Amino acid sequence: MIKKLKPRGKNTLVVEIQGLSNHGLWIFVKDREFFIPFTKYPWFKQATIDQIYNFECFHGKHLHWPALDVDVEIDALDNPDAYPLIYKK
Repeated sequence: MIKKLKPRGKNTLVVEIQGLSNHGLWIFVKDREFFIPFTKYPWFKQATIDQIYNFECFHGKHLHWPALDVDVEIDALDNPDAYPLIYKK
């Protein structure tokens, strides 16, 4: 006897851009809000609004902006000292 799989449940993970300013962007992930400053994440500074709002969340812990080829771990936003960034032009 073959059992049928039950339909998937609704995705309840809320991930969204909350706002943009000249200094960075605010993103809401897992009931928490994070500020992503352009000084530490310069890839977003020259991005268009469409590029910033077009992102994906994988496994509830990985954010990806395909048009910008940028990946950010949510843990890096939560614990920035554990993930030092080095950016060189």
